[in-house]
Amino acid sequence: MKRVKPMFVRSLLLGLCLAVLPLLAGCAVSDRQVMAQAAQVHEGLEPAVITEPELSGYIQVVGQRLIDAAREVHLSEGRREREDSSWMFSDQMRFHFVASDTQNAFTTGGTHMYIYTGLFENSRSEAELAAVMAHEFAHVYARHVQRGMQRQQYSLLGAAAAGAAGYALGDDDHRLEYALGAAGAAAVIGQFVGMGYGRDDEREADRLGFQFYVKAGYPPEEFAGFFKSMIEKGYDTTPEIISTHPSLASRVKQIEEWVAQLPAEALQDRQPPVADASRFRELQNKAQVIVKTLPQDDTLASARLLATAIPNHMLPVQQPQQQQAQLRLEQHLQRQSQR
Repeated sequence: MKRVKPMFVRSLLLGLCLAVLPLLAGCAVSDRQVMAQAAQVHEGLEPAVITEPELSGYIQVVGQRLIDAAREVHLSEGRREREDSSWMFSDQMRFHFVASDTQNAFTTGGTHMYIYTGLFENSRSEAELAAVMAHEFAHVYARHVQRGMQRQQYSLLGAAAAGAAGYALGDDDHRLEYALGAAGAAAVIGQFVGMGYGRDDEREADRLGFQFYVKAGYPPEEFAGFFKSMIEKGYDTTPEIISTHPSLASRVKQIEEWVAQLPAEALQDRQPPVADASRFRELQNKAQVIVKTLPQDDTLASARLLATAIPNHMLPVQQPQQQQAQLRLEQHLQRQSQR
């Protein structure tokens, strides 16, 4: 078995530490700091990012449509903020497909937003995909990472520091696994610490994302489509009290209320999708083929492991592959602690 190259993991863990350290001194978290952290994380995930022109171009076109709509909403509301928000609507913003069969999507709060190919392949239409993308951009727009660093994600420093310590202490053959295992264990504790705030953030991202999605011309009644699909597949069994997210059923109910309350003029923004049903299926099939044919080198394996280790940002339950990865790393940590 090939040894995994650890350079980008080191930069990722150190980047996380450096990004959170100012919080302990009582400093406010700036957009610049969050974007710097996001860039560090992107370095770790980049080998698993799909760069095929048609797929990367497609997700960016859909994303830009949503961002343009968000800009209109932002200007119409005239919001006053501590920092300039123009970067959120600039050509720096990037949506990415990540080669992973996990049902997940997330953002690091900066200029990068990630949609896992597993989620893309399970989306039944562009409208469902766009709803997830709008939700992720809403996290950026609402500065949830900035706000959450000090409360909900305060444990990030402990997770990153534990991971860095694991990296230094692990044996040569398992250094990457040990580092990720330590960080994952600390992150699990952090999820319980700030769960209430996490649910508030998710509800706000749904609300803002819905506004952006409707303004972008997508059918309001399909915004809840992905959540409904996941409910049908059995992903809504975790009680809210032990989850960072509201239940899928409660989110669907809230969205249906928003749809019923929409004024008639809101439907005037309706536009056809970027890809019709036939082309959407072709793009999904293409993503499947590309994922299967990616070169199986060390950096890709490491990036995919990192992606799998990221807590689920769309569902209130961890998926089997996420649980298996965490169990594998936990077992490794136990072995290390017994030495």
